[in-house]
Amino acid sequence: MEQQPDDRDGAAAAGGALTCYRHPGRETGVRCVRCERPVCAECMIDASVGFQCPACVREGFGTGHHPAASRPRTLAGGSVAADPRLITKILLALNLAVFVVVWIVDHRLHGRLVEDLMLFGRAYTGDPSAGIEGVAEGQWYRLLTSTFLHQEVWHIAFNMLGLWWLGGPLEAALGRVRYLALYLLSGLAGSALTYWISDPAQGSLGASGAIFGLLGATVVLMRRMNYDMRPVLALLVVNLIFTFNPWGSIAWQAHLGGLAAGAVMAVAMVHAPRAHRDLVQFGTCVLVLVAVVVIVLGRTAALT
Repeated sequence: MEQQPDDRDGAAAAGGALTCYRHPGRETGVRCVRCERPVCAECMIDASVGFQCPACVREGFGTGHHPAASRPRTLAGGSVAADPRLITKILLALNLAVFVVVWIVDHRLHGRLVEDLMLFGRAYTGDPSAGIEGVAEGQWYRLLTSTFLHQEVWHIAFNMLGLWWLGGPLEAALGRVRYLALYLLSGLAGSALTYWISDPAQGSLGASGAIFGLLGATVVLMRRMNYDMRPVLALLVVNLIFTFNPWGSIAWQAHLGGLAAGAVMAVAMVHAPRAHRDLVQFGTCVLVLVAVVVIVLGRTAALT
């Protein structure tokens, strides 16, 4: 049996902010509506009014069967999972596996795989003389597969650190389905904006658009939970400075596209009215996907 602290106010962080009673290092502005203990995004469970903590949910629901409407839900209305980081782990493992496979094959080909990577990356216009087609020639899958490809160790290292740090809390707050939709659509939005604006002969790789989508969603989530916004805003500013630095070749379009899409979807997911939550949340995701399709079709028509 898990023992809970007697102090219903939880621990006070520096500056008087409350911290989650189960995770003392996490500040929060949300309390359980039953016991009034402070809870973080991972611990809060959606109730008919407000949010409850895991202990109160166990006491209230017991071990019997209950209708779907009574099942514990995340902040965004998703199902509470035993492992709140499962999708994040799968995405991280997939990115790392692809990187290792590409590195091994590239090494055996003595470095000649870089050009071949564009078969799955965002090479917008192909090289007909070499038998290579790009997105403009109908290879639209590149807009998604490119988000799982990385060329340099530092590139995948930074992206996977961002995925781990940002993805876990978001997955716990949104639920697996909503979180996966946020990640994939943010990556696609970054690809679409890059396709629209950048040089059509330029290839581009990386999960940065999806990671920036997670960053935008984190800003929205922290604001929703009344967290101290200064750390995440500082992180956002640092990343934007890095994005627009004059010394590196950064696909800033992918960063901004992912950031905007992630923020828009997160607003719908954490602020949707309870009565129409699924409609608002998934309707917004569909609208983002439609915007991506319109951009891709329009750019393709202009190029061909």
